[in-house]
Amino acid sequence: MDRADRVAEEKGEGVEEAVRDDVAEQRERLMESLRIYGGHYAELSRRFAAWLGLHSTDATAVLEIAAAEERGTPLSPARLSERISLSSGATTALLNRLEAAGHITRARDHSDRRIVTLHSGGHIQERADEFFGPLANRLDASMSHFPPQFLEQVETFMADLNTTMDSHLTEQDAVTPRSPHTPDGRTP
Repeated sequence: MDRADRVAEEKGEGVEEAVRDDVAEQRERLMESLRIYGGHYAELSRRFAAWLGLHSTDATAVLEIAAAEERGTPLSPARLSERISLSSGATTALLNRLEAAGHITRARDHSDRRIVTLHSGGHIQERADEFFGPLANRLDASMSHFPPQFLEQVETFMADLNTTMDSHLTEQDAVTPRSPHTPDGRTP
């Protein structure tokens, strides 16, 4: 008798219901772990911003720009605006600040001069490597205990979770337009 059968027998329910309950319980445990990870990520971002002497939104923008550039897909101002949930006007003000401070540059695409891409200043990647390097080493050491096939499964699982969340958010946007105000009544 497998676990689902035992649980079903104990609860007096069918195997399908027991499996659904098991999946729901596991989902809750995984979501709690991801919430904790998200909290750690937010705290690291806050500390990185303080370390750079930037507002947290500015540091988040710099990290998004640098990460996209590292992937070989530089962000446009509009895409950055979506990634950090700012209005286009607020994003323009943020980019003006970051550009004036030498943290980013805006470049026009050679084939289509209308397309603007964002690039991090050379010192940003150095500072990010300095700040996040020790953590990267710890994460590499932690992950090295797991077989590559397992880590590939985790990557696939996370991609599926992200796709599911993106789809849900897109559907919500279609049903319920975003409010122009934040929960505290301010306009973003």
